[in-house]
Amino acid sequence: MELWDVYNVDRIKTGKRIVRGRDKLGEGEYHLVVIVLVFTPDGRLLIQKRAANKAGWPSMWDVSAGGAVTAGETSSEGAERELYEEVGIRHSFKGKRPHFSFAHRIGFADCYIITKDVKLDELSLQASEVSDARLATLDEIIAMIDKGEFIPYYESLIRLMFDMRFGYGSHKKIDK
Repeated sequence: MELWDVYNVDRIKTGKRIVRGRDKLGEGEYHLVVIVLVFTPDGRLLIQKRAANKAGWPSMWDVSAGGAVTAGETSSEGAERELYEEVGIRHSFKGKRPHFSFAHRIGFADCYIITKDVKLDELSLQASEVSDARLATLDEIIAMIDKGEFIPYYESLIRLMFDMRFGYGSHKKIDK
């Protein structure tokens, strides 16, 4: 049984908790998810193929890791856990802020970005969640979205993910 903390529209915990898959969020109630993007030094993104039995987007390619933050966890703790559970990569997000956040239909999503030399044969995929993993370029992911193989994120969001791998902020870093 997985519990979620419930947040209000201002992203403040309400004190209420619900059981994932059993309880429904009410009007004005939201939950928190995390997305972890793992880029290689050469700029490719680790992507994962969702397991065929997943309720949402089965057998489709997705970004590196992600999922709901469980009750009592912080966003950064959820990012650490999801990354390790889904693909077997240990990385500390302690004291790290998400690179960006956005609202989605029933909650908030925090996006964390790391750069790491990924060796596919050393990943440990969570069979109940992930059936495959590979590295992909921006153009490859856009093509996969167009073919219906990748979750249909907005192309501009995928481009933003690739742009944000260079650091925090809303503009390019210019050396002077």
